[in-house]
Amino acid sequence: MARSALHPVALVVATTVVLLAAAPRGGEAITCSQVYGDLISCVGYLQGGPIKQQCCSGIKSLIAAARTTQDRRTACGCIKTAAAGLSGIDYGRVSQLPGQCGISVSYKISPNVDCSKIN
Repeated sequence: MARSALHPVALVVATTVVLLAAAPRGGEAITCSQVYGDLISCVGYLQGGPIKQQCCSGIKSLIAAARTTQDRRTACGCIKTAAAGLSGIDYGRVSQLPGQCGISVSYKISPNVDCSKIN
């Protein structure tokens, strides 16, 4: 699998995590490149490896960046688009990732989230 194909794998993890950021911010809109960059270090964990501190740092960075509803919807769309058609991901580990990074999530993480309903 090419390196660029790995980026989407990490993004599945952020589907729910991105929803945690709520405060509005100024500045530029979030991009898929930013989402991928923040989450690429999570790929190894999703494929059965150990959690890396860079993964948790990337998730926290993404949360800080995705503060508007549009940012969160954009990030979600990036995740869904990139993750479509990928296989070999341990979705049990996807749901465990927030806890591994000390982030509390009050809802089920799913790659099937409806991005248009994210606020």
